[in-house]
Amino acid sequence: MTRTVTVGLDGSPASLAAAEWAAREAEMRGLPLHLVHAWDWQRYAEPASEDSTHQHWALRILREATEQLHRGHPGLTITYEQVSQAPGTALLGASEEADPLVIGSRGLGGVTGFLVGSVALGVVAQTDRPIVLVRSGTRPEDERRPDAEGRPSAETPYRDVVLGLDHEHPDATVIAFAFESASRRAARLRVVHGWSLPPYFAYGAATDQALNEELARQEAGAVKAALAPWREKFPGVEVVEDAVIGNAGGHLVDAAADASLVVVGRRIRRTPLGARIGPVAHAVLHHAKAPVAVVPHE
Repeated sequence: MTRTVTVGLDGSPASLAAAEWAAREAEMRGLPLHLVHAWDWQRYAEPASEDSTHQHWALRILREATEQLHRGHPGLTITYEQVSQAPGTALLGASEEADPLVIGSRGLGGVTGFLVGSVALGVVAQTDRPIVLVRSGTRPEDERRPDAEGRPSAETPYRDVVLGLDHEHPDATVIAFAFESASRRAARLRVVHGWSLPPYFAYGAATDQALNEELARQEAGAVKAALAPWREKFPGVEVVEDAVIGNAGGHLVDAAADASLVVVGRRIRRTPLGARIGPVAHAVLHHAKAPVAVVPHE
């Protein structure tokens, strides 16, 4: 079946922002856009007393969103469907043909972060397909650098695509997603790798500045080596490498302030305790201002 950029739509501002982002992504990828509404999705209208009323209301949301997206993207093929299932089940099913699946998340205000609901987190933790979370209020100009006078613009170059890299276990699926995203946007790729000093540094057993610098050089060299074949494959993508001491999640959140997209991996773990999201992806999902792509990998 033909892959689509697929978005979960419930009529909320966050889902409408996600649909607009997904439309731009679909245009860049040359793919159709598919809107999905689950009947059990939280409603942003008066509760319906009957399924037929709810169905009519849901179809109205889908049709109005389709009309609005067509006005901004007249050449884009857009389809939609209602799924009479729980939201998590519906989105997991939709993700099987999604490239990627897009979901909205809403802000909590101030510096608190973003609310990533249980449905979204469940889908992120269980799907084997890339998923992108888009913040409520995200605008096209937010993805691009300001103009010469510092004003928002939808015509200037894209901000960086940021990739969180684990050079000890680099995964081709995650790295490819980031390079392809940067290439489509003609954007710079900023690669962030967080590393920690050996445990004995914490006890003051070693404070040799030369040793510290040598460890930093080794980490930077490992990042460069992991990216070398991808630089050859994508010669048009400018790459900036940041091998920095400290928690990778915090550094990625900082880098997201000037990013058009943040890409992180999630190792697929199937255990009796169920699927889970790693600490780095969890931190980025809840605190990064830019859209976040979570790419599952073995």
